[in-house]
Amino acid sequence: MDAVLAEKLAQERRARLAAERLLEQKKRELFAANQKLALHARALSEQIVQQRHGLQQALTEAASLKGENSRVLGDLQRAESVAMIAQRRLWDALETIRDGFAVYDNDLRLVVANKAYLSFFHGEVAITAGVTYDAVLKIVAKHEMVDMAGRDPLDWHHEMIARIRREHIEPIVLRTREGRHIKLIDRWGEDGDLVCLAQDITHIIEREQELEEARNRAEAANRAKSAFLANMSHEIRTPMNGVVGMAELLGETKLTDEQELYVETIRSSGEALLTIINDVLDYSKIEAERLKLYPEIFDLERCLHEIMVLLQPSAKDKGVKLLVDYDLFLPTRFIADPGRMRQIMTNLIGNAVKFTNAGHVLARVVGFERDAEHYELHVTVEDTGIGISPDNLEHVFGEFNQVESTSNRRFEGTGLGLAITRQLVHLMGGSVWVDSQLGEGSCFGFRVILPRAEPVEPIDQPTPPVTLRAALVVDDLLVNRVILERQLETYGLEVTLCRSGTEALKVLDDGTRFDLVLTDHHMPDLDGLELTRRLRAMGNATPILLLTSDSAALDAAQGNCDLFGCLEKPVLRSDLFRMLQKLSLPGEPRALEPPPPPPPPPPPKVKRQMRVLAAEDNRTNQLVFGKMVKDFDIELRFAANGLEAVEEWRRFQPDLIFMDISMPEMDGREATQTIRLHEQDKGTRVPICALTAHAMEGDSDSIFAAGIDFYLTKPLRKASIAERILAHQPEDARPVLPEGGDI
Repeated sequence: MDAVLAEKLAQERRARLAAERLLEQKKRELFAANQKLALHARALSEQIVQQRHGLQQALTEAASLKGENSRVLGDLQRAESVAMIAQRRLWDALETIRDGFAVYDNDLRLVVANKAYLSFFHGEVAITAGVTYDAVLKIVAKHEMVDMAGRDPLDWHHEMIARIRREHIEPIVLRTREGRHIKLIDRWGEDGDLVCLAQDITHIIEREQELEEARNRAEAANRAKSAFLANMSHEIRTPMNGVVGMAELLGETKLTDEQELYVETIRSSGEALLTIINDVLDYSKIEAERLKLYPEIFDLERCLHEIMVLLQPSAKDKGVKLLVDYDLFLPTRFIADPGRMRQIMTNLIGNAVKFTNAGHVLARVVGFERDAEHYELHVTVEDTGIGISPDNLEHVFGEFNQVESTSNRRFEGTGLGLAITRQLVHLMGGSVWVDSQLGEGSCFGFRVILPRAEPVEPIDQPTPPVTLRAALVVDDLLVNRVILERQLETYGLEVTLCRSGTEALKVLDDGTRFDLVLTDHHMPDLDGLELTRRLRAMGNATPILLLTSDSAALDAAQGNCDLFGCLEKPVLRSDLFRMLQKLSLPGEPRALEPPPPPPPPPPPKVKRQMRVLAAEDNRTNQLVFGKMVKDFDIELRFAANGLEAVEEWRRFQPDLIFMDISMPEMDGREATQTIRLHEQDKGTRVPICALTAHAMEGDSDSIFAAGIDFYLTKPLRKASIAERILAHQPEDARPVLPEGGDI
C-alpha cells in the first residue's frame, strides 16, 4: 500500500516537476515571444512615426509647390507683360525711325514691316504680311519705282534676286522717281530670316555733292592763287633782274664812297626783296602740299663750306668767325635733295650770322650708322648772338613769327625762314630743335636719316698718319680753294692758295717748298696738265695731284708719269685722305726724278672765241646780261624771241645757249623742243641753260621735259653765268677769262 502510495507520490512529484519544467519552458517561450512582440511593436511604431513625418513633409512640400506654382504663374504673367511692353516699345521705336525696316522669314515671305518701309509702296500697291520678296521686287520693277539705269526691268529683277542669295549681301543704293536715294542694307539672321533696312541717304548725297562743289571751288581758288603767285613772281623777278644786275655791275665801276653806299643799298634791298619772294613762294607750296623733294647724290661737307663762303662777307664785316666741325669719321656724300638741304642750312646759319654781333657761328655735323646703308645725322648751328628767352622758344618755328624784343627789332625778315626749315625737315622725316639762353647765344639743330652714297670704309685696317706739312692749292674758283684749304688744314697741313697756274709758278719760283701740289684741271690761263709740264721742265719734283670733273681726262691722266695721282671732282674727303696717307708712307717716293728737257713745243694753234647765244626779249635784261659777260672772251649774240633763237642757232652754231622761258611768238620751251628736233638729224646737242623768273612747283619739270639741260632763276648772278660758261668751254676755243682773272 505504502509502495503504491509512494509510487503515486513519486509519479505525482515527477508529473509536477515535468509540469514545472514545461511551465518554465513556456515562460521562456512567452518571454521570447514578448521580446519579439516588443521589437516588432517598436519597429512598427518607428515606421508609423516615419510615415507620419513623411506625410507631414509631403503635405509641407505640396503646400510649398502650390505656393511656388502661384509665384511661377505670377512671374510668367509679369514676364509676358514685360515682353509685351518691350515688344511694343521696340515696335514704337521702329515706327519712329525714318528708315524702313522689314523682316522676311526663311521662305522670304514678309513677316513684319514698319510704316517707313511700307510708305515706299504707297500709291502703287498695298504690301501686307505674307507677300514674298520676289513679288515685292516685281512690283518695284513693273511700276518702275526706281531708276534702273537703262536696264530691262526683268534683268534688274534677276540681279536683285541674285544679290540677296549671297551669303554676305553687299549694300546697294537705289534712286527713286522722286530723286531720293535709298540705301538697302540686308543680312541673313541666325534662323534664316532676312532682315532688311532701307535708309534714305538723299541728304548725305546732297551734302557730298555740296562738298565736291566746294572742293572744286577751293581747288580752283588754289590754282588761281598758285597762278597768281607764279605770275607775280615772274612780274617781280623780271624788273628785279635789271635792278640787282645793274647794281652789281655798277658796283664794279669807280665810285665815290657815297655812291658805293647807294649802290650797296640798292643791291641789298633787291636781295632782301627776292628773299621775301622766295619765302612766300616756298611757304605757299608747303601750305598746298605741292612741295616735292628730288633726292640725288650730294656732298654735305662741300655744301656746308659753300654756304660758309657765301656768308663770309657779312660775318667778316661784324668780326664774327665762321667755323665748321665735320666729324672726320662720317662720310661726306649722301642722297637727299641738295637744294633743300642747302636751304635748311642756309636758313639756320644765315639766322645765326644775322643775330650775332660778336664771337662765332659754329656749324657742327655728327652722326652714327643706323644700318649698312643709312646714317643718322645731327646738324647743329651754335652762335654767340642775342639768344632767345624761354617764353619765346616754342614760337620761333611758327609762321610769320619773329621774337619781338628791343634787341632784335632792327633785324628785318618775313618770319618764314624757320617755319619753312621745320616743314622741310619734317618732309625729310626728321625733327628740329632749339636751345637758347637770352643774351648768351642759341643752338639750332635738326636730325635726318639719309642713305650714304660712298663705299663703306673697313674699320679693321690700320690707318697710317698724315705727315705732310705744306700744300699748294691751285684753282680758279674761290669756293674750291676754300674747301680744299679747310680739308687740308684738318689734317694738319699749312696751305697756300693760288687762283691761277701763273700765280703758282711765281710762288714756286720764289723757292717756297711744298710736300704736295693740288691743281685743278681746267683753268683759264694754264690748265693743270700744262702747269705740271712746266713744273717738271723747271726741275721741280714736288708730287702733284690733278683734280678734274672730266671722266675722259681722268682716265688719260692716270697714265701720266708726271702726276702722283688724279682725283675726281668734287673730291671725296676720304679719297683725299687716302692720297695724303699714301704720300706719307716711308717707302713712298715724295718727289719724282726730273724728266729730261722736253722738245720745243709746236707753234700754238690759233683758237677761236667761244660762241654764246642769249635768247631774251627784255631789253633791260639783254643789257644786264651783256654787261655781266663783257670781260669774257666770247662771241655773244642775242635773240628777241623763240623764233629768232631757232634761226640764230642755225646760222650762229653756238657752243652754249641761254634761253629765256617767257618770250613772245615762241617761248623758250617751244624753241628748245624745235632745236632738239632738228639736232636729231645732225647728231649734235648744244647745251641749253634756261633763264626763268618762275619759281612754282612743276616749272622745273616742264623745263627739263622740253629738253633743257640746266636752268638759272632770275635775277641772274654774274658768278652763276660765268660758272655755266666755263663748264661748257670747248677745247678748240680760247679761255673765256683773261689770264689771272677771277669770277
